[in-house]
Amino acid sequence: MDVQTGFFYLFSAVLLFAAFRVVTARNPVHAVLYLMLAFTQASGLWFLLHAEFLAITLVLVYLGAVMVLFLFVVMMLDINVDSLRAGFWKHFPLAATLGAVVAFEMAAVLMSGFRLAQVTPMADGAAAQMSNTQALGVLLYTEYLMPIQIAAAILLVAMVAAIALTLRERKDSKAINPAIQVRVKARDRLELVKVAVTQPAPAPAAPEAAAEEKKQ
Repeated sequence: MDVQTGFFYLFSAVLLFAAFRVVTARNPVHAVLYLMLAFTQASGLWFLLHAEFLAITLVLVYLGAVMVLFLFVVMMLDINVDSLRAGFWKHFPLAATLGAVVAFEMAAVLMSGFRLAQVTPMADGAAAQMSNTQALGVLLYTEYLMPIQIAAAILLVAMVAAIALTLRERKDSKAINPAIQVRVKARDRLELVKVAVTQPAPAPAAPEAAAEEKKQ
């Protein structure tokens, strides 16, 4: 057994273990972490199959963006695990049946073997000297250049629309404009307001009445 075969069995064993723990882990955070481990092992298998573009895409897109987002969402949600497992045995027969069907189909494919389509080699033999990623890039930017440009324009419009929808001015927001704070002056910070009294002031007593009160 050579080194490549050894790595294949290693990645496959870890991948199967991680996939099994994804569905059996009681903690949702642990399940997400096991799923990330499964993706890394699948990326290693694709590297062994010389599918570098798929391996890098799996690491960058799923591990770098999607799974990190899932991890934050799962960690911020207050998930009651007991309530989720309340109907486990109720749906177990259906799940076991679907799992058996998938396992039977995979076994049938593996036992019958894969039928590889015959690919016509390039006339100049350039495909033999070109990596998987380079060949895919040449194909996308030569024969499929117009669909890629259309897809890029659609994604750009969608991104601009998403930014425009989320940057609306909210009336219930208490945010302060920093430009107004910078231009403010000292006399604008304090304003004196003359407020009318609520009760009239008592009238001053006459001098004669004050003298009589002192005598009494």
